[in-house]
Amino acid sequence: MLTQEENERLTRVGPGTPMGALMRRYWQPVAAASEMSERWTKSVRLLGESLVLFKDRSGRFGLIEEACPHRRASFLYGIPQADGIRCPYHGWQFDGTGKCLDQPNEPADSTFKDRVKIAGYPVEERGGLLWAYMGPLPAPNVPPLAGIDSPHAIRLLGSAVIPCNWLQIMENSVDAVHTEWLHGHLFEFVLEHKNFKTKFTRKHLKTAFDEFPYGIIKRRVIEGHTEEGDDWKIGHPVVFPTTLLVGNASEEACHMRYQFRVPMDDTHTLHLWYHVIVPPAELTIPAHLAGTVHTYDVPYTDERGGYFLDSIHAQDIMAWITQGPIADRSLEALGSTDRGVTVYRNMLRRELKRIENGEDPMNVFRGAEPETMELPLEFERTQGDLSPDGARGEGFAITNLRAMFSRHEGRFCPLGPEIVDVFVQHRQREPAGVA
Repeated sequence: MLTQEENERLTRVGPGTPMGALMRRYWQPVAAASEMSERWTKSVRLLGESLVLFKDRSGRFGLIEEACPHRRASFLYGIPQADGIRCPYHGWQFDGTGKCLDQPNEPADSTFKDRVKIAGYPVEERGGLLWAYMGPLPAPNVPPLAGIDSPHAIRLLGSAVIPCNWLQIMENSVDAVHTEWLHGHLFEFVLEHKNFKTKFTRKHLKTAFDEFPYGIIKRRVIEGHTEEGDDWKIGHPVVFPTTLLVGNASEEACHMRYQFRVPMDDTHTLHLWYHVIVPPAELTIPAHLAGTVHTYDVPYTDERGGYFLDSIHAQDIMAWITQGPIADRSLEALGSTDRGVTVYRNMLRRELKRIENGEDPMNVFRGAEPETMELPLEFERTQGDLSPDGARGEGFAITNLRAMFSRHEGRFCPLGPEIVDVFVQHRQREPAGVA
């Protein structure tokens, strides 16, 4: 367990907090670039600050403090300019760095604007996402996550605001055994009450959490499998500080499922499910599916406020939220299966010390040529993506896609059936014997 003081240190992310200082060393995804194609501004809550993402008339993006320093009106309704944005109330203009460029009703010889500044943060686009950086300058490179620059990929972005602290979401990612219960026994119980009896839960025989250059590799052996299986031999990574990658790679497709946990403030987290589906070279993706990031909202409760407990994403979210806005870790009782939680917390403590010593923390990339994160990707997972569609003999990649668009948050992506059909039709055209 943690003391109350330790819990505060590891959870709070606002300005002036230790963890806020660490999180500000990293680029944070705040939107898809496609969301800004028909709008000029978007409200952003990030690391305890209320901000406005805007696009000026030259197509550049900026992220600035929401309230104009003049009379506190919101830039969310601002007027874009060739360079920056004007407050809708009195026309004061600011650029993306927060510098005041013009105060149209002040005397022509006034220097007042030179003494006025608001918070402004760099924004860059990569992988069809807009990333913001709130830390000390010069800014590092946007993280070179594996696959996000792949040409001709299908990209999807689901989002939900989760009313709890970011840390309990991240600690879920280094908790292997919850899969057996939350996504197994609970799932079976829910289906039983829908008159659909099934048994697919398998006991965890062994788990491990190994540090690697970019974070932690989570491994498991479940009943009926051995250490030769991908769940153990390859595993899947938690990329420090707030990203989980789960996916699979085969001859039919490479599907990278990133989960970004973006701390909005101490008690709210923007959860982003970012899918990069890379087809084989011979498969041509329809033009309307490629070339942009398709966005969708991810609800997790029904009209009565009950959780969608027949869906894996909502099972997780239920567990996160019911711990409280900020989990009280002074009351917890960790067991032997919580090894991953302690490894991750120790990593947070270590990287906090590094920035306190004036060093860059891990996964901060600098230099003219950005590095590429080589992240492990399993060929076939044995737990969590099980689906009766496998009986169709369509191959693991298509089975996985069907499961994602039915049991995961992808069920709310309207393009799901069409995407599956693209891969099904391609497989049906393959010569006999080709997988």
